[in-house]
Amino acid sequence: MHKEMKDYGMIRVAAAVPRVKVADVAYNFEGICRMVDEAEAKDASIVVFPELSVTGYTCGDLFAQELLLQQAEDAVGRIAVRTRGKHVTVVVGAPVRLRGRLYNCAIVIRNGGIKGMVPKIYLPTYAEFDESRWFASGADFLSPSAHTSGRMTDDGKDFCLEGFEASVRYAGIRCNISPNLLFTVGRTTFGIEICEDFWAPVPPSSFLAPAGAQVILNLSASNEVMNKHAERRELVANQSGRTVSGYVYCSAGCGESTQDTVYGGSTMICENGRILAENDRFSMEDGILFADLDVERLDILRQKKNSFRGMAPDGTGAGEYASLYARFDLGPAAPTDFGKALLREVEPHPFLPEGDPERIAASSREILSIQTLGLIGRLEHTGIRKAVLGISGGLDSTLALLVTAMAFDRLGIPRENIIGITMPGLGTTPRTKSNAKDLMAALGVTAREISVVPAVEQHFRDIGHDPAVMDSTYENAQARERTQILMDIANQEGALVIGTGDLSELALGWCTYNGDHMSMYGVNASVPKTLIRHLVRWAAEHVFTQAPVRGDRPAAEILIDVTQTPISPELMPGDPKGEIQQKTEDIIGPYELHDFFLYNFLRYGASPAKIFFLARCAFEGKYDDATLLKWEKKFFQRFFSQQFKRSCMPDGPKISVVSLSPRGDWRMASDAQVRLWAEELSRLG
Repeated sequence: MHKEMKDYGMIRVAAAVPRVKVADVAYNFEGICRMVDEAEAKDASIVVFPELSVTGYTCGDLFAQELLLQQAEDAVGRIAVRTRGKHVTVVVGAPVRLRGRLYNCAIVIRNGGIKGMVPKIYLPTYAEFDESRWFASGADFLSPSAHTSGRMTDDGKDFCLEGFEASVRYAGIRCNISPNLLFTVGRTTFGIEICEDFWAPVPPSSFLAPAGAQVILNLSASNEVMNKHAERRELVANQSGRTVSGYVYCSAGCGESTQDTVYGGSTMICENGRILAENDRFSMEDGILFADLDVERLDILRQKKNSFRGMAPDGTGAGEYASLYARFDLGPAAPTDFGKALLREVEPHPFLPEGDPERIAASSREILSIQTLGLIGRLEHTGIRKAVLGISGGLDSTLALLVTAMAFDRLGIPRENIIGITMPGLGTTPRTKSNAKDLMAALGVTAREISVVPAVEQHFRDIGHDPAVMDSTYENAQARERTQILMDIANQEGALVIGTGDLSELALGWCTYNGDHMSMYGVNASVPKTLIRHLVRWAAEHVFTQAPVRGDRPAAEILIDVTQTPISPELMPGDPKGEIQQKTEDIIGPYELHDFFLYNFLRYGASPAKIFFLARCAFEGKYDDATLLKWEKKFFQRFFSQQFKRSCMPDGPKISVVSLSPRGDWRMASDAQVRLWAEELSRLG
């Protein structure tokens, strides 16, 4: 297997909350240096400290004391010295006096040098805050002349952009100061905003992100009052989603004055609206939070989201607007071995609803509502009041039948107008046939049974096919015969044929062209197999649990059994005991793997190597490397070779962020070559 250490487009970041002593700079210096060493030891590329962490945020009028300011400047210089030879970039908060004014600054330190200072723009002067009493706004340093860039040589020497308006000397080192600074570490560019900046109606990060910052750092001192944390947490997550960025939020904690306020050390790391890591507040000890941000993923999402590349608020084009920011290249990222320990959760089932039971219920209900309303719209538009479905007793047709029943209920159309047809073939087993018939009875739809065996056997004679040869002709003839029956009965009844095929089957081309591939409206077209299983089970436990028994078995009992039945097209004869012998997942691989591959390939444009790496993390202990690689190769081979089926698929409602509709989310040439992806997979093993 491939053993080379790769970054997979990720960067490790840390948020450190040291216990501080107000105005005790020497004590705070030691705490910061101790946590810098910890961040370095764990291969973090960036470590962020709270606002004014060098002195403590709650110094009050002591910020006007010369001794405190001199000690703070000296401590920053000594922190810089302590970083020499380290890979980690350190961002600390300190008061900085320039030109007779004091600024609340974030100071960027790397390998012995100060690389830049970002002053706070918005100074809260309300309720418990009175920052304008001591500090001036960083807006003093906003200037259209800041439109240049430079490269750091990481030698610890002075570095500033001479064409940049605000060039200063601090702690014996010359650097730039401005809110409009961007810093690059390896392939990651970050920008900085400080506490209240983030609470402003239009935060600086709303400009930093389109200017090129993939990660936003927030040095904060946000006190704790009732219900504030929930609001803060939601705002941080939302801002990371709105800016399609990684967001590292680090707030002051224990040791700050409790005279009128308490600081809980709230710390969180988010990515595109999702909280990756979060600390426990109110700790009395030092605390450091780590997470691995996927910057490559953010770049892909921004690339696909054309509104992100739109106009700047002042009406200038995004490119022109971005030129207002000075850029500093700080050198390579830390040599982090993400393969040894990945500090982020990799969800093995990315399509499934997440959260507490209430949130899962809301998501499940929403998905079914989207499917139901989509079908309602098609029925109303066409004026059709009947539907025809092929009911196999499997997952896909079961979900399609449930959705159709809910649509008819909402339209006030009797369920008898739903014509469910079970079509036993050469591989139908008693279990699925029984479930199909019992479910139709339980739901009160019109049930019909039409065997395809006589017609298929006649067809074999017509085309000269030996039925003993159980090849694709043997299988597909049954699928096409079933589709013909559905279409013709729909013509007879003036009905709509409801498709049952799902997203996973479309991705793999696991459907018969012009057979189950075709319908008049595909309600499952963007629902993957893993989600279908979840929805059927959820419906059994929450929607149809109280349904009246119209047949011999309750609907909920039948639905649960459907979810436990092996997935199969049942186009091959069963075993001697009448059990399913043709199991889809034995042939093409586990659907949970294919759905995982599909999501990361389509949603994030991940390479085969990265998908393999993520799969190893997500399914550790369940599948070995050889198994993962075997089915990933199968996925890419089938995905590329079967595009022609997706190019002419029927209409169907979009359910999640991943869809394969050729009219919407996925436009791909049917002749696109798999070579690049196959070659990378071959190098993996």
